[in-house]
Amino acid sequence: MCTQYTPTRTDRLTTTWGVAPHRDDYVKDAFPGYLAPILRREPLMPQGSVLRADLAVFGLIPGWSRDGKNFRHCYNARSETVAEKPSFRHAWRNRQWCVIPADAFFEPNYESGKAVRWRIERADGAPMAIAGIWEHWRTVNGETVASFSMLTINADAHPVMNRFHAPGDEKRSVVLLDPDRVHDWLGASHEQARELMAAFEPDSVKVRSDPALRPVRKTSAKETSDQSLFKT
Repeated sequence: MCTQYTPTRTDRLTTTWGVAPHRDDYVKDAFPGYLAPILRREPLMPQGSVLRADLAVFGLIPGWSRDGKNFRHCYNARSETVAEKPSFRHAWRNRQWCVIPADAFFEPNYESGKAVRWRIERADGAPMAIAGIWEHWRTVNGETVASFSMLTINADAHPVMNRFHAPGDEKRSVVLLDPDRVHDWLGASHEQARELMAAFEPDSVKVRSDPALRPVRKTSAKETSDQSLFKT
């Protein structure tokens, strides 16, 4: 499961997709509860039309949430169960697709006998386009908060992604969209979305250990309040 990634900065968003969020003060490394940019289609626009970029909370908060803390457990959505899980099914049913721009994401590698954080990025250095779903949640004060989850697929047989996660655990992978399929994803039917949630080509990424990174730690309440739209 992906719990940490590097959101693409606004200059690279503009160069790659021609859009950027109105704020550029989001974190360099995103954990659940942090603000990061997502790409969506402009409402009511046809497939292949103009994109928009907004900041949203990493970790989906369903509309029925009482306290908004669901982001702590809903940052990844399994493709196999996303249509049935209470937290995700509204977003799935309404085809609330988004793209999460990322320069890299991180997974634990246990080949040394202990967890070592590894970095996964595109081999060509371009931003990644991770498939996701988004949702709106309204606070008790009437504030509307956007949030998102990364979709994941089984990676037991993937030559890159099966190197990660603890021994004995199921191997999972985020869905990396081909650059020319971004608009296809954002305008997809449910059947098309299922087809697009496929494993990426192994040689399209490069991986390396990053000793400067520490194992993922839980986000503190203060950090979440300071760096996210989420408020308690």
